[in-house]
Amino acid sequence: MSAPDVLPAWEPGEGAARARALFTEAFGGEAAGVWSAPGRVNVIGEHTDYNGGLALPIALPHRTFLAVRPREDRTLRLVSSSAHGAAELDLDAVGPVGSPAEVTGWPAYVAGVAWAMEQPGGPAQRRRLPGADIAVVSCVPSGGGLSSSAALECAAAIAWDEIAGLGLIRDAPDGAVSPAEVDAGRAVLAALCVRAENEVAGAPTGGMDQAASLRAHPGRALLLDCRDGAIEHVPFDLAAASLELLVIDTRAKHSHVDGGYGQRRATCEEAVGVLQVRDLREVADDVAAGATLEAVLERLETEEQRKRVRHVVTEIQRVRDLADLLRSGGLTAGGPAARAALAEMAALLDDSHVSMRDDYEISCPELDLAVSAAQSAGAHGARMTGGGFGGSAIAVVDAADAARVRAEIARAFEDAGFARPGFLPAVAASPASRAEESD
Repeated sequence: MSAPDVLPAWEPGEGAARARALFTEAFGGEAAGVWSAPGRVNVIGEHTDYNGGLALPIALPHRTFLAVRPREDRTLRLVSSSAHGAAELDLDAVGPVGSPAEVTGWPAYVAGVAWAMEQPGGPAQRRRLPGADIAVVSCVPSGGGLSSSAALECAAAIAWDEIAGLGLIRDAPDGAVSPAEVDAGRAVLAALCVRAENEVAGAPTGGMDQAASLRAHPGRALLLDCRDGAIEHVPFDLAAASLELLVIDTRAKHSHVDGGYGQRRATCEEAVGVLQVRDLREVADDVAAGATLEAVLERLETEEQRKRVRHVVTEIQRVRDLADLLRSGGLTAGGPAARAALAEMAALLDDSHVSMRDDYEISCPELDLAVSAAQSAGAHGARMTGGGFGGSAIAVVDAADAARVRAEIARAFEDAGFARPGFLPAVAASPASRAEESD
């Protein structure tokens, strides 16, 4: 068997050059600039975001790059290195799913951002955005559960913010802008991207993906409170503990527009109505304060509701527990303390996968095999990550052993007759930003 496929991230300059080259080929002339945004991998906290819960993602070094040139009219022309042909839209004729102005396919994720910005209360409500020619290239695997759609939205958002002079991105390396002010604008853009994905692209996702792409910090996991949008940057440097976060792209494609995701969200909303609570986060908080989960579950009407609620409530607690562990520095403490911390992390990741497989029922044979093969190869915990029904899994492995673990997982996939998996080196990376060849 040949060496497993490792999918490296592009350096910012390489990604910008690729985007500019595609732009010139498609549209002629030069782009005004290149903007990029990362995909994300969620360390723990799946399907908690739309339930008002907690999540713990990191931004990946793998990014989507947009070369952009504003236009004098309201035409949006789009080309992607991963799609055949170009798309052309009128920004005055973009609307939500089900409306006469519905946009289909991947262009909806770009056009939807402009639409959301121009809605009442949006930053471009009183100043219409210019049209644009946009060329898209990406090293974020599409359909891999690593938020390629959010990366596309967030790169488009920061590009239009700068081109239209909206002023929401206020990064200032000299400290002239406070961290709170920097994050405030990014939080606004993240919310707009969520609206674009929900209403124009028709994917009923929560806000974790966009928050990670716009608000994460390098070397940190983003502890996101999905109820109020509050964040905490939690230390996440596995290399300091001689560990690696291995992302396994199963190549089993998924889509948030498909019905399975929406069905689970609807079931959670049904359970909220039966329990007469604000959201399932309220249940999780009550359980954390001493309430009995089983007593809550008995009040629900169906076994499906009980299973979905049990996953969400226990997953929120797992996020809390892992964040506490990372804050403690136990992984780098050395000796028995480090071994105990690593065992605790492994149990949290393993339990999360079992919960998603059995209670939320969003795994698939490829994801289950990725997890079990990683565990058999010596991983310190493994779980599927992302929305489910395909996509990726993660495993914490000894850095010195990563190549062997990759090879054993790839062999297990070959033996099962599955498509060859891909592997991504995952470190906590930087959020969406302007990208140029000189970076």
